[in-house]
Amino acid sequence: MRRRPEPAGPRPGRVRRLVGTRSGQLTVVVTAVALVGAGGWFAGSRMQSPADAAAAHRPPEAGPVTVTVERRSLTASVVAQGSVEFASPRSVTLAGPVGSPGSGSGDAGAGDSVTQRVTKSPAAGVEVKEGDVLMQVSGRPVLVLRGTVPMYRTLGPGASGDDVGQLQRALTRLGFNPGSTSGTYGQSDAAAVSRWYDSEGYRAMEPTVADKQQLGTLEAAVTTAQQALLAARNPGGGSGGSGGTRGPAEPGGGPAEPGGASGESGGGSEDGSGADGDAAELRLKSAQQQLDAANAALSAFQAGYGTKVPAGEVVFLPELPARLDKVSVKTGDNPSGPVATVTSSKVVVRAVVPADDAELLHQGMRARVETTDGTEADGEVVALGDDVPKDAPAGTGKQQGASDGGSGDGSAPVPVQISVPAGTLAEKAAESAKVTIEVGSSEGKVLTVPVAALHTSADGKARVRVVRGGEVVDVPVEAGLSAGGQVEVTPSPGAALNSGDQVVVGR
Repeated sequence: MRRRPEPAGPRPGRVRRLVGTRSGQLTVVVTAVALVGAGGWFAGSRMQSPADAAAAHRPPEAGPVTVTVERRSLTASVVAQGSVEFASPRSVTLAGPVGSPGSGSGDAGAGDSVTQRVTKSPAAGVEVKEGDVLMQVSGRPVLVLRGTVPMYRTLGPGASGDDVGQLQRALTRLGFNPGSTSGTYGQSDAAAVSRWYDSEGYRAMEPTVADKQQLGTLEAAVTTAQQALLAARNPGGGSGGSGGTRGPAEPGGGPAEPGGASGESGGGSEDGSGADGDAAELRLKSAQQQLDAANAALSAFQAGYGTKVPAGEVVFLPELPARLDKVSVKTGDNPSGPVATVTSSKVVVRAVVPADDAELLHQGMRARVETTDGTEADGEVVALGDDVPKDAPAGTGKQQGASDGGSGDGSAPVPVQISVPAGTLAEKAAESAKVTIEVGSSEGKVLTVPVAALHTSADGKARVRVVRGGEVVDVPVEAGLSAGGQVEVTPSPGAALNSGDQVVVGR
């Protein structure tokens, strides 16, 4: 059986399949295009040019930097770095040799010139009281007494002055009353000095062999001058004969043969006139002058003859007891320079402050001292500038230089001395410390702003800038106490400034 040919063109079922296929493809294409477009939009919205990126990172426009106005109490202070030291440092130097001049111990003869040596040196750190032996030189003591007049000469019979009166008062305090404080050294003072030396185990400086020999020589000269004067008054030795007074008179420079001749012919002229009479009168006058001179020399020597206090055997110190801070000599040294440094037993703190800060300080201000280990003590300002002692002990050269410079340069640092209670910080001597000196405080709580918030306008008045309602306005104020970067402000009449306001301190 023959099959009929199929009609040309697609068959209805296939057409349906092809139509379905083309429709799906179109959907896919449209979807893909939509996705690509969305991706492009998304990528485009996220991508920036370098210029746009830089613009996006610019900081916002600057606004004012503000700080809140506060109500608080203010205490202004000056802070400085200093050191803890013992007060009243003073160098000790012997005023002269110990013992007799030119001798090593005072017991040798005048011709025994021996270099003086320290035989017992001072001991650092010990306390010396009035009457104590500071050291020994060539076996002789160097004693300590209280007084403001320095020892500058040997004190002995006939001496007078403030230094003698000072010695007499010291002897009285020690229990060796000389009987007078007139300021003139007499034999009662010599006896008191001898008792004082004996109590310390030493012999006082009594007349030396040379002194005794000199006294004998002067006494002999007076005797000879007296004999010469007698011979001159009685040249004939009696009525017309040669007397025994002529012989002794001759060694003293008395009259010799001419005097005898004058005596024998004395009766030749009733009124004693003539050449012989004139010669006799001259001899008498000369003999009298020689006796007067011999007596004057003896009196002058006797006035200083007796027990003395050699210039090097006493040291006067203004304050006693004193502490031996440093020793400058050792056994065997020649004590020709400073032998020690003494201080008071009181402790002080020395510091230097800038000249501007020094203008805020005065004596009597309270201070707080804190050492490096945290030890604290209350103190008081007792000296400023040139009033601070300049004979600071070794190790304070910085402060000494500041004091010297401060006297001629108004911008140089100024030295300050702080006292602390007795017995305080003694164990901290030579350590550094922080000193805080209170220079003022507000009366209760006051309005305060940072110092940076304060400025001066063209009219010369102080002002602060306050942010109000989004705007910055100037508020006139009066500045007061400043401390710790804060300043007290009081709004001028008619102006308003309150705690909590925001003041501009920068932009």
